[in-house]
Amino acid sequence: MIRKLRLKFVAICMALVTAILAAVFFSAYFAMQRNIEDLSRQLLHQVIGQENARRPEIAISLDRDRLVYLPYFTVNVWGSTAYVTGGTYTGLEDTEELAAILTDCLSQNRQEGMVEDYHLRYLRKSNGLYEKLAFVDTSMERAMLREMMSSYLVIGGGALLLLLLAAVALSWWATRPVERAWRQQRQFLSDASHELKTPLTVILSNAEMLESAPLDERPARWADNIRSEARQMKTLVEEMLTLARADSMAAPAVLGDASLSEAAEDCALAFEPVAFEAGKPLEYQLAEDVLVMGDREKLRRLVSILLDNAIKYGAPGGAVSLALERRDRQAVLTVSNPGEIPAEHLSRLFERFYRADASRGEQSGFGLGLSIADAIAREHRGTLRAESGGGVTRFVLSLPLKR
Repeated sequence: MIRKLRLKFVAICMALVTAILAAVFFSAYFAMQRNIEDLSRQLLHQVIGQENARRPEIAISLDRDRLVYLPYFTVNVWGSTAYVTGGTYTGLEDTEELAAILTDCLSQNRQEGMVEDYHLRYLRKSNGLYEKLAFVDTSMERAMLREMMSSYLVIGGGALLLLLLAAVALSWWATRPVERAWRQQRQFLSDASHELKTPLTVILSNAEMLESAPLDERPARWADNIRSEARQMKTLVEEMLTLARADSMAAPAVLGDASLSEAAEDCALAFEPVAFEAGKPLEYQLAEDVLVMGDREKLRRLVSILLDNAIKYGAPGGAVSLALERRDRQAVLTVSNPGEIPAEHLSRLFERFYRADASRGEQSGFGLGLSIADAIAREHRGTLRAESGGGVTRFVLSLPLKR
């Protein structure tokens, strides 16, 4: 799918670029053609109004150092008699070539036109007793246009080749987020299926045993097992739904005045006995009246996730720390616990279903908590990052203060 997307991206880019270059090329070509034709018509109008006056010269500039003068000649016609009266041509008088040119010109019955066989543009003017005709050679026009077209085609071909390479490079860059999202989606589906498979297996096994056992011999623990696994599935589905809503922005947070100080204090008081029982005392230092624009319940959930994570995975016997302070118009909340996370795992902590220590198994939850916390932080226009070093792991939440 990604390969087809890249090919489609390159094809669309090249089609657009080719259309633009073609439009520029033909616009320049027709403009040049029009300018050269105007010069030749200007020469015709000059020479047809003069009677053996100085020879006019109309030049076409090929570049700064080259000027090309347009060849021309004039003819007066009395009845069936014609003679050349001027111009840059020699040896035309009384020739079959001149007769053929005049025959073609006079047969057209137009004041201005082309003698295609000889590449001549003409202009006719009647003077009563005779008719005067002026001719200018257009071979130079066509040669110049061919030269210009060849140059433009070479330049256009080179430009298209460079743009093709650029489009291929851009297609890889532009589709990288899509490819990453596609991989994450496939991994998410695989991990979700794996997480749901275990409780479903337990539920089905206990249900079969309940069905096969006599009514008076059915242990209550089988029903308890079903109930426990069902609750676990319910929790997982709710967490997945939370992440799905965060991705689609289907249910954005209702942002209002929220005290992050109060939310953090509530969570600290709630987790203090949990930390004590785990042998990891909770220490907290919270600045007062830290107000942000946010949803208080979601902020409480975010802090709870960070504290729960720190208590679960902190080194045994070490203290868990919770701090809240103001820094440069930002509310900064830090949750720290002893113990380090390897650098290769640090950047992936917020991925869904990711566990830095796979050996923890089911007691580690589903691996969605930090993903939910990160989604809540982004929903509140804040950031959540993980740091690890010096024997300590820190999660740092930054939210804009209420103005």
